[in-house]
Amino acid sequence: MGTTQLDTVPEPKYWHLKTVLSEALDSEFSVGEILPNERDLAARFGVARATLRQALEQLELEGRLQRRRGVGTTVAPPRMGVAVGSEQHTWPGAAGDAWQPADCATAVPPAAVARVLETDPDERVHVVRRSRVTHGQPVAAELLYVPASSVPDLSGIDAPSGTARARAVLRELQRLDLEGEDRAVELGSARADDAKELDRLPGAPVLVVTTRFFAGGRTAAVSVATYRADTCRLTFGDTGGVEIHHDPERRAS
Repeated sequence: MGTTQLDTVPEPKYWHLKTVLSEALDSEFSVGEILPNERDLAARFGVARATLRQALEQLELEGRLQRRRGVGTTVAPPRMGVAVGSEQHTWPGAAGDAWQPADCATAVPPAAVARVLETDPDERVHVVRRSRVTHGQPVAAELLYVPASSVPDLSGIDAPSGTARARAVLRELQRLDLEGEDRAVELGSARADDAKELDRLPGAPVLVVTTRFFAGGRTAAVSVATYRADTCRLTFGDTGGVEIHHDPERRAS
């Protein structure tokens, strides 16, 4: 085969530096550790600060580094697994669920969600807002849409609003016989409200995981979860995927 133009293009300096820095992160630094300042790093590796910034930005995009306001650049924890295609079906809020309920309100869902739930376009449903945190940082935000017909015994007197209301909706859902669920994953961009909750800039890459829960021969609830793309990875099957750690101290929780 002949040589293409791409074959003759030299590797950019920042890309080579990214590889060197990645190896240093594995061998010299632990999760959460703050990196030296740019001037010291540039001097250590003998590169211009502009080249160093490009390498650091690439490592941040890949989820190896995090830039935290008022702290600096730190080593990121291993990516959190987002299970896709698991045979284990459970209701949101069941034992072992890592999500934390934050609020609950009634609202008209997006038209696409209303169609899946088979509710009237202007019918209000329960919207449970939940968040997920790992290693002290927010990594995902979820909106769970539940029609009133799925939780007919919900009492507004016992849990009028807020976290208590969210827990009550989740508790009532678990009374139903879960028949199954399906899940779809797509790459998206963080909207303003998601970006604020996930401590990212609007437009940052995210993974949007939409899950339908089935009970009584119909869709009983729909979850739309937004994950930070720099902190998550997809896993398949029931084992959670393969974990590879170059440094034994870098363990996922």
